[in-house]
Amino acid sequence: MTLEHVAIWTNKLEQLKEFYVTYFDGLSNEKYINPQKQFSSYFIRFKSGARLELMSRPDIPVNVNDSIDKQYLGIIHLAFGVDTMEEVDRKAEELKKAGVKILSGPRKTGDGYYEFETLDPDNNRIEVTTVYR
Repeated sequence: MTLEHVAIWTNKLEQLKEFYVTYFDGLSNEKYINPQKQFSSYFIRFKSGARLELMSRPDIPVNVNDSIDKQYLGIIHLAFGVDTMEEVDRKAEELKKAGVKILSGPRKTGDGYYEFETLDPDNNRIEVTTVYR
């Protein structure tokens, strides 16, 4: 069994699509629009085959799990894997230069990973990680 996709409601649909395409090598489909439901979405496909569905509709309320300083129960981050520690460092530097805040790292964790944590334009937490030896 594989994880097919994860969906995120957003009120920044175009900005979020560009973030994942630009910085995480995602490939986007054409925007799907359902005018009757005021719904629009993109599927972003990644090299691994996993997909991220970005969805927008004007009546969806803001989630309380959008705090930079606090975490809550439920899905808390998306993790993108790379092959080397150097790739983790390069991605962190690329995002910093683009003005994206790095919350922690890059650092070695106690469970064998080298990673950093950042936020997408909707304050969803993102990790970029690799196994270190």
